[in-house]
Amino acid sequence: MPGEQVDDTGAVVPVPETVTRVVSLVPSLTESVAATLPGALVGVTDWCSHPADLDVTRVKGTKNPDLDLIRRLRPDVVLANAEENRAPDIEALRAAGVPVWVTRIETLDQAFASLARMFAVACRAGRPGWLDRAEESWRAPYDGPRRSAVIPIWRRPWMVAGRDTFTGDVLARLGVDNLYAGHPDRYPKIPLPELVAARPDLVVLPDEPYAFTATDGPESFPGLPCALVSGRLLTWYGPSLTTARAGLEAALSAGRAGPGPSS
Repeated sequence: MPGEQVDDTGAVVPVPETVTRVVSLVPSLTESVAATLPGALVGVTDWCSHPADLDVTRVKGTKNPDLDLIRRLRPDVVLANAEENRAPDIEALRAAGVPVWVTRIETLDQAFASLARMFAVACRAGRPGWLDRAEESWRAPYDGPRRSAVIPIWRRPWMVAGRDTFTGDVLARLGVDNLYAGHPDRYPKIPLPELVAARPDLVVLPDEPYAFTATDGPESFPGLPCALVSGRLLTWYGPSLTTARAGLEAALSAGRAGPGPSS
């Protein structure tokens, strides 16, 4: 069929020759399309927070999208992600004849390549200028001392970034090595005493998916330096990558010791 292309997962996607209506089920892809193809977005999730003034139909969450509403929006393509979105939802949309382009991104290099392909093939658009600027900002290798870290993403129960995560790759490029990068799970549940006993050089606390703050998180790691970082800079792949390196470097260098014990 003319227009069929293969996405990051190897699935054949019947992308139309002209794409003017896009539904995005991933916040970072929403921001990417909004910055590149103004007016193309017709549906996004409730979690799509950037740009802040985006005024389009909301299709519920990344894990529970309103499939009937998405179909009624008549998108030329739906943009999804293998980690963010559930396979049954993707399969249901495809069964209904909706083209769904799925990205798979676990490293910074994959992000750059995947986004370039997504715009060229799935969106039928040119390469965005912000993508060139993002690649340039990350081109120089890190050449300073390295630190070990644990990267909690949730508490009650405590969960951390494990193997093969975009988060871990971004931090590694900034001299911060994930102590759980070799864990068999991508987001393992680790008891707090074990995290503290690991004695990392740094505890990296992003503000999403769990909203760690100065008063909610660091107190659990007494005596350990804690860095509060923007989850958007740490986990999103899109225009945020143009400023992510500088922002993360500043936050990581400001890491401080936790104030005292807590459960």
